[in-house]
Amino acid sequence: MKKSVDVLVIGGSAAGIAAATTGKAFYADKSFMVVRKEREAVVPCGIPYIFGTLKGVEQNVIPNAHIEGAGVELVIDEVVSLDRETKTALTANGLEISFDKVVIATGSQPRVPGWLKGRDLQNVFTIPKDRNYLADVRERIEPCEKIVIIGGGFIGVEMADELIKKGKQITLVEVLPHVLSLAFDSDLSLKAEGILKERGVTLRTNEKVLALEGEGGAVRRVMLEGGDTLQADAVILAMGYAPNVALAEKAGMKLNELGAIKVDEYMRTADKDVFAVGDCAEKFSFITRIVKGLMLASTAVSEARIAGMNLFGLSRLRTFGGTIAIFSTAIGGITFAAAGVTEDLARERGFDVVSAGFEGIDKHPKTMPGTAAQFVKLIVNRESGLVLGGAVTGGVSAGELINVIGVIIESKMTINELLTMQFGTHPLLTGPPTGYPLLKAAEAVEIKLRHLDRCVCGAPEKAG
Repeated sequence: MKKSVDVLVIGGSAAGIAAATTGKAFYADKSFMVVRKEREAVVPCGIPYIFGTLKGVEQNVIPNAHIEGAGVELVIDEVVSLDRETKTALTANGLEISFDKVVIATGSQPRVPGWLKGRDLQNVFTIPKDRNYLADVRERIEPCEKIVIIGGGFIGVEMADELIKKGKQITLVEVLPHVLSLAFDSDLSLKAEGILKERGVTLRTNEKVLALEGEGGAVRRVMLEGGDTLQADAVILAMGYAPNVALAEKAGMKLNELGAIKVDEYMRTADKDVFAVGDCAEKFSFITRIVKGLMLASTAVSEARIAGMNLFGLSRLRTFGGTIAIFSTAIGGITFAAAGVTEDLARERGFDVVSAGFEGIDKHPKTMPGTAAQFVKLIVNRESGLVLGGAVTGGVSAGELINVIGVIIESKMTINELLTMQFGTHPLLTGPPTGYPLLKAAEAVEIKLRHLDRCVCGAPEKAG
């Protein structure tokens, strides 16, 4: 069977959906088709919550109406080969699709290190974006009492925070000194660790897993390099994700040093009719310009919109300038969010930075029901005053405030421009105008900068 479309999108999670629907909105006269293996795609960032907050995987799916309602054809199948010269794709069910443009949005897959002995034992799970697999994991983990999670990034921490709600005995193992240390500086990582411990999670940071051991084919123990043994009825591997590029590699496409598909600022590959977006596509930092392995649904959708808008006509105003690395999560009901570079990373990359924070409230007066403490930290380049990064902790509004900080970073605003910005406030919705945490944090940075300048200017000259 043969079909012909103007634009073929391979993969139908967040990036694939956004690329197809944006493209259709901008080029209404063109035909669009999305091909994906799963009839129902899960909400990527909502996966941990099917193990605690939600009643099951069925409450965490992306409605197909988003695709079909936009006038995009959805085909449940798998593209197994792609010929860029003839502009054809072949699916597992024998469908041959000819296209003018193609967008590869094949996502990522969990990393399972080859050195990890025992990784194939029963009750050793990964966390892929696969509805049926996740439903099976949820069912099989239900009777398990002692669960070891390996990896202290966002997935590992969120899984721990959710499973502890079910009364499980959770141990989280992280090879780095702190959890979430790639997203936050140690001050906020320590705060997150404190909340996890209060909730009953056992943390084993700065520890490396040596092997998994089992009995009767099922995992029973986690062996640490330091010699300790952790008892386990189940193990969750949350050790990161790798770009899913098997199809692209088979089609002869160029990959970067991290194994992602190389793209330009329009999300095009070396073949100008082939685009790649999302976890499978190359990323670089907006601040440092260094290639990154960051995988976020928000970044993926941004890339997808850019690809969709540039399919049949490039615009210099619609390009991807690098990932701002905006993160947010909630641990024990407290929001942790960050954007841009951390203080440690900025210094490691060679920036001279000044940072300061302020803790206020997210409603006013503080007697208002539901008011939460809100802490804002800003990281600023000392020489230029440019805001390079920021972090927020507090109530639910912190998740939106970090988006404001992301806009500030992407707009290349200085601390003085931030200090003169106008913000709307309301007792039920925001901190007070007299103590708005973002502005007070900016004020604290400015005071530091002035103090440092005075110290430098007033320093006695050394004798020649």
